[in-house]
Amino acid sequence: MARVDPHSYFDDAQPRTRSWRLRLRADFERRVLGGEATMVFDSPAKGTLDLDTKGLSVERAVTDAGAPVPFELGPEEPILGRRLRLSFPPGTKSVTLTYETSPAAAGLQWLSPEQTEGKRLPFLFSQCQAIHARSVLPCQDSAIARVSYAAEVNVPEGLTAVMGAGPEGDAPAEAGRRTFKFRMPQPIPSYLFALAVGELEGRDLSHRCRVWAEPATIAAAAWEFAGTESMIARAEALFGPYDWDRYDMLVLPPSFPYGGMENPRMTFLTPTVLAGDRSLVDVVAHELAHSWTGNLVSNATAEHFWLNEGFTVWAERRILKALHGEEAAALAWGIGQRELEEALERFHDKPELTRLRTRLEGIDPDDAFSVVPYEKGARFVVALERAAGEEAFDRFVKSYMKAFRFQSVTTERFCAFVESSFPGLLAQVDAPAWLDQPGLPESAPRFVSARLEELTGLARSWRTAPATGDAAMAKWRPDEILVFLQQLPRELGPEDCARLDAALSLTGRGNYEILTAWLCLASANGYEPAYERARLLLMRVGRMKYVRPLYQALGKTPSGRALARQVFAEAAPSYHALTRRAAGAVMAQYPA
Repeated sequence: MARVDPHSYFDDAQPRTRSWRLRLRADFERRVLGGEATMVFDSPAKGTLDLDTKGLSVERAVTDAGAPVPFELGPEEPILGRRLRLSFPPGTKSVTLTYETSPAAAGLQWLSPEQTEGKRLPFLFSQCQAIHARSVLPCQDSAIARVSYAAEVNVPEGLTAVMGAGPEGDAPAEAGRRTFKFRMPQPIPSYLFALAVGELEGRDLSHRCRVWAEPATIAAAAWEFAGTESMIARAEALFGPYDWDRYDMLVLPPSFPYGGMENPRMTFLTPTVLAGDRSLVDVVAHELAHSWTGNLVSNATAEHFWLNEGFTVWAERRILKALHGEEAAALAWGIGQRELEEALERFHDKPELTRLRTRLEGIDPDDAFSVVPYEKGARFVVALERAAGEEAFDRFVKSYMKAFRFQSVTTERFCAFVESSFPGLLAQVDAPAWLDQPGLPESAPRFVSARLEELTGLARSWRTAPATGDAAMAKWRPDEILVFLQQLPRELGPEDCARLDAALSLTGRGNYEILTAWLCLASANGYEPAYERARLLLMRVGRMKYVRPLYQALGKTPSGRALARQVFAEAAPSYHALTRRAAGAVMAQYPA
């Protein structure tokens, strides 16, 4: 046995699945997805195949010749789920499993009509990162085992199915239902499998880009993301051709737990990015950058996650620099620095999780998740870029993408490629300090600009320097406001909070980055006039980036804890399972 991923039963000595053929049926009444999943092998195979499952009910398995395949489900393991072991005869080209998901599948969220914008029809969406594809279908749920697939999705009439795959038409099925067909020709890791079903409308933004959303949201989404094609063109100039044919986007209901998920051909997005002023479209730049760093070349396992997210944050800020200039990029790095410092503090008691090359045997990837691989990883990439020179490093990135196109790599393979391209470069930047030591190296790159320094100085002297000028503050750009809020003293009195709110109109903001930064600061200081807006945010939004720190901030005071417990009791059923778990873990740390 040769298991190469601590979070999967995938065995690279066994037959390798080349593609899937899926026939799925969405049952909204029972909240289950069921049907057939066919595993097609690289070549005719025999023997044993271990698949990952979690909460799946497997009814039967047959070969392409129709012969029954013996199978057994192993015992439940809290992180991995249950191993599904199949045994099949020589010459087997494929195995088809008939199965059904659990209503509690971690990779699926079923929403009632009341939880959608339209309030008329139900909604379903998947979220398979990091290891939740196994709760949606039996598979080799490791990023190493990339597959292409074809799918037929049967849904109630009146609903539309979309996938992170190319659409191939739809047609009526049995009475009251419709089947949508899709094909993903490029091989992807299982965590990038994506499905959504709901009352959806699409609008073209360019010849290769469309945005999907609920009818009540589509106009705002189309306006917000109108500049996406220019982002794609800028990214191609930096990283090479876009290899996924189309770049579509889906704006999901508010319970979606992330800012975005980079599913190839269809990025899933939170509605919190619809700020009404295009101030949060950087999220699209990040998810688009994943089309190269993460999707085209993926991290082999969760232990090498920085290869995905660190490279993508670097790529995102290169796109921002190309579109908006040096100062905008410097402010983005400044905002990220503060988030990194907070994450390093959060893992103060688990410093091993602040390394880039982690060891996660026995650790759920969701529990290890933080901005460390994003921001620390991005700074490591910048260290390499600065040591090599920008032009030389840009050529290196394109060659890296070409060399490992549609592959999943480890840190070791990446480092070997760097060494072959730039002998001695890893030693020059002290790569072991980045990869295998906790925290941020002393030599980490710094990002400076006159405006960043000015905002930092204004924030630190704000309470003692009334001449800052509240009227001038009201004209600041959103990124300037966010830097200012991050750099303010953490202890503020009610008069300070009231003045801040009045000067910057914070409580009424539609920009959730600014709003959450403000609500966390106000809540941590027990500023009760902000509590109602905090309650509304926690009741409506399920994005972990906002929910977790706001519950943490409310936990700083007795009145905040009382509000948090009340809101969580009411809001928890509508949260995604990942968000509910994260918020619950925060509240478990509250004093009795």
